[in-house]
Amino acid sequence: MTLNDLKTGQTGTVQSIGEKGPMRKRLMDMGVTPGTTIKVIKVAPLGDPIEVNIRGYELSLRKDEAKNIKIEI
Repeated sequence: MTLNDLKTGQTGTVQSIGEKGPMRKRLMDMGVTPGTTIKVIKVAPLGDPIEVNIRGYELSLRKDEAKNIKIEI
């Protein structure tokens, strides 16, 4: 399951980041690391971006970023 699959209000734990290179580094710099709890706050009307709460702050991610984040509920 990926972050993109979670619905508004659902919470999961980051298992891994599938992307390599600059996108992976950017996500990790923003606090998206394995073992971190992440909650979907809201999804934009057209599904992009997705607003999440991670480490106590809100973060908006594009669908292409969210689909690379493996989640366990």
